[in-house]
Amino acid sequence: MSRLGDAWAKSPKLFSVESVSERFDSMLSFEGNKRDAKEFTEVASPLSPLRIKGTVTAATSSSSSSSGSSGKPTQNAGDRKWDSGRERGHSKELSSPRSFSGVGGGSSASSPVANVLPAGNICPSGKVGKMGMMSRSTARNDVLGSGTGNYGHGSILRGGPLGSVTVKAPSGRETESWRGKRADPEEATRAGNEHYKKGQFAEALKFYDRAVEMCPNNAACRNNRAAALSGLGRLEEAVKECEVAIQLDPAYGKAHHRLSGIYLRLGQVDFARKHLLLVGQQPDHTEVLKLQTVERHLGRWAEFRRLGDWKSALREADSVTAAGADSSLFINALRAEALLRLHHLVEADSTLSYAFKYEIGWSLSFHSKFLGMLSNSYIYFVRAQVEMALGRFENAVASVEKARQLDPRNVEISVMWNNVNSVVRARSQGNEFFNSAKFADASIAYSEGLKYDPSNPVLYCNRAACHSKLGHWEKSLEDCNEALRIQPGYVKALLRRAASYAKWMEAVRDYEILRRELPTDTVVAEAYFHAEVALKASLEEEVSDIKFGGEVEMMTGQKQLQETIALTGISVVYFLSASNHHCAQTTPIVEALCARYPSLNFMKVEVTESPAIAKAENVRIVPTVKIYKNGVKVKEMICPSQQVLEFSLRHYGI
Repeated sequence: MSRLGDAWAKSPKLFSVESVSERFDSMLSFEGNKRDAKEFTEVASPLSPLRIKGTVTAATSSSSSSSGSSGKPTQNAGDRKWDSGRERGHSKELSSPRSFSGVGGGSSASSPVANVLPAGNICPSGKVGKMGMMSRSTARNDVLGSGTGNYGHGSILRGGPLGSVTVKAPSGRETESWRGKRADPEEATRAGNEHYKKGQFAEALKFYDRAVEMCPNNAACRNNRAAALSGLGRLEEAVKECEVAIQLDPAYGKAHHRLSGIYLRLGQVDFARKHLLLVGQQPDHTEVLKLQTVERHLGRWAEFRRLGDWKSALREADSVTAAGADSSLFINALRAEALLRLHHLVEADSTLSYAFKYEIGWSLSFHSKFLGMLSNSYIYFVRAQVEMALGRFENAVASVEKARQLDPRNVEISVMWNNVNSVVRARSQGNEFFNSAKFADASIAYSEGLKYDPSNPVLYCNRAACHSKLGHWEKSLEDCNEALRIQPGYVKALLRRAASYAKWMEAVRDYEILRRELPTDTVVAEAYFHAEVALKASLEEEVSDIKFGGEVEMMTGQKQLQETIALTGISVVYFLSASNHHCAQTTPIVEALCARYPSLNFMKVEVTESPAIAKAENVRIVPTVKIYKNGVKVKEMICPSQQVLEFSLRHYGI
């Protein structure tokens, strides 16, 4: 004690655990034990039998001499399959371990922090240091490895494969529940299961990742990770995890069932059926029904496609998605083709673009066939058509080339390849002619392209531009209307049609001036008539009953009369009786005016044959002439003279 007192007196430092530890070696009286004692203080727990939940044991040696045999931890052969944790309340979708081998799975273990007197000799001399003299610094997790020192019964090994780590919460921060625990895949799985049952797939995945790191060759760990990936929509990664699980354990039913469900979501019915029925046990009845429902709707879609009933085909494609194939680029292509045929081009494009953008089931190479072509080639087949309809001709060529590479023997793809390239050539040639101001030749070239793709709005719009340059306003409007029928909201077609409207309006205004100057000129009247008809047609007004010139039309029913006078323009109704001598004088005048003003609608009603019309129109005296403008009566004349009648027609009709 005097030596210790002197040391204390000379040191200016306060008494601490560290200061005692530093002087511990010098106070030992056995020189041969100094090094071993120091090593002893570096190990948190010298207890030789190391057990992790009773699964990893140390082989003990019967010798306790300084040269005693070194025992190694034993390990189960290979990673065992993990059963469902339903006994512990886990979801049936997840797995937990029956037993676990720390070495094979690459796990770490740490010795328990406890003041337990070791069995056997710690120091080669046979003496053991006093426990009260040991360092009381904070216990820490130490590595059990492949050292060379022999310590009592069995070996405490450092730096070897059975290393020990402090497990942290997957978020990167230690929590109370995890602080100080050793790495345990069963604990990680149990924590992941809790998050999975709550729908917290991202958090569950972090714990399952930890379990896979510790036990990469365990099929249950891989299957659990696939479950979380599937919940996050990362189906391709989930497929790969299931495949690894099946490679590790080909008879693992849960992995087969999960892989079947993922393939069904990807729209791959053949692959889904293979894994669902491959397992020796009875397949899940619910999954079988889902598979049959998807197959049924796919069959109906194919039939409606063959019949050209695209509305029904679209409905069946949506039903396939609702039945479970909700993440399939292939099913999106089915829907896009139906939308394309129904002229919903923007929606068809967005349907495919979304799937390609997020690569839904894309990098997985499927070789199943549908409609006689491979699934992947069909996707490019549809995409080429959508790209071409939207005027992205270079993309269309690239897509159809890809489809042909994937399925070079398919006849339908070969026909599409020829059509796409023919349209691209015709469009390119037409553009060259148009830029050279050869509008007639350009129109012919665009028409040639429409032979191969009669529903291409871009070609119609381009041809409308040619007609506009040539002054063929009526044909220009027709092509613009057709382009807009195929693709409503097509901006270029709307602009071009608006320009044609303006031209027709200008033409109608010019002809109206000419008619006032030349009221009896039949050429001007006819030109005005055609300009007005074209303008009304461009505005989608009814023009089928409008006639130019001809005879005075006989009306035999009230409904017929009302429909005729309701037409846009001027209508003249002549009420007569064949037995009336005034009518005999007026009839030739009305017929002459009809020939002179061919743009006006002239009608006649024989009151003796159609008394109901005369009564409805309140006509009691003949001859009576009524003038209507756009369905509204503007003038009524009884026994009019030729001068009065002609003046009224010029006043209201011009």
